Amino acid sequence: MITVNRHILENGLRIVHSEDTTTQMVALNLLYDVGARDEHPEHTGFAHLFEHLMFGGSINIPDYDTPVQNAGGENNAWTNNDITNYYITLPCNNAEIGFWLESDRMLSLDFNEKSLEIQKNVVTEEFKQRNLNQPYGDVSHILREMAYKTHPYRWPTIGKEISHIMNATLEEVKDFFYSFYAPNNAILAVSGNITFEETKRLAAKWFGDIPARDIKPRELPQEEPQTEEHRVTVFRDVPVDTLYMAFHICGRRDSSYHTFDIMSDILCNGRSSRLIQRLVIEKKIFSSIDAYISGSIDSGLFHITGKPCDGISLEEAEKAVWEELEDLKNHPVEELELEKVKNRYESEQIFSNINYLNVATNLAFFELIGKAEDINDEVRKYRSVSSEQITEMARKCFIKTNSNILYYKKASDEIE
Repeated sequence: MITVNRHILENGLRIVHSEDTTTQMVALNLLYDVGARDEHPEHTGFAHLFEHLMFGGSINIPDYDTPVQNAGGENNAWTNNDITNYYITLPCNNAEIGFWLESDRMLSLDFNEKSLEIQKNVVTEEFKQRNLNQPYGDVSHILREMAYKTHPYRWPTIGKEISHIMNATLEEVKDFFYSFYAPNNAILAVSGNITFEETKRLAAKWFGDIPARDIKPRELPQEEPQTEEHRVTVFRDVPVDTLYMAFHICGRRDSSYHTFDIMSDILCNGRSSRLIQRLVIEKKIFSSIDAYISGSIDSGLFHITGKPCDGISLEEAEKAVWEELEDLKNHPVEELELEKVKNRYESEQIFSNINYLNVATNLAFFELIGKAEDINDEVRKYRSVSSEQITEMARKCFIKTNSNILYYKKASDEIE
């Protein structure tokens, strides 16, 4: 059981805290409630660009990394379609440096053309390396456009196209910052060897004077239910053909989320899971296969992706997957198989939350989607998933009209 303390500053900054005296370190995780889903369709990639800009110098601190390194700390950040997340770990006697650094860049970045150009080039190179010049790099772009027609999940975090990033102006960047980077749009989670009283004192000292900003209510277009099968075939310079399947599922806050997560592990987590045991080891239809859920806050996707063995066509591979999905829909999961998946999840949760940084990261996210204390209820929610619920959700999800099927083929196949 993780003990959670909470406090809210007058400017709206939410603080969640958990003390851990078994470590000599402190973690600060600052989550901003902004991701790629908050971007304008013609100005995508901004949330990720900002992740980089936040390390380019703030109003009073020209260099973020040097004070961190001098204090014996480490830091990093990541962005997805829902949130932008920053974390820093420091020895407990240097914890205040983390509050100082994070508060200054929340107050204001050092906006200048030089820093913007540098980071635009960095992000553009990342776009090229990961999405344009890497095998299967454009899969996320293709699948999202297939599955989503109105919701902004239809583009990945990196953005729809490079031009959106390269054409970003300093004024547009400033507007994005002041629209989302504010104490009343952020959650500060602090864990490790620091008391709650000291956390409140340092938060008030460094964040208390930052003014709240006018955060517009999020009004995202809702995706209509998919009513027909979507199929796309592409030819690329890749080593092997690959099958991608995606089905619409609920969002992270929905009560069925844990059922879909358990279902993905039943299908594909470990050698004894169904798709690996039956389609990789026994039937040798796939050389590798995976099943996972997107975990997104709004309605997400259930992904199945696999590389067929030599001599197996994508059509044959897809047919084999559908047969397994039909089996899941028509035959209840036996208690022993279900219990094994639940046990694995519980052990992973226990080991994950031993680490003080993981605790800070998880507390911030649970506070965003509900309340931080819900972290203690996750194992129970997974434990409560029944075989009947799995059957019910599988029957709703794994149908042709809810499917998005991508055949990603070698360019040589097209020539033949």
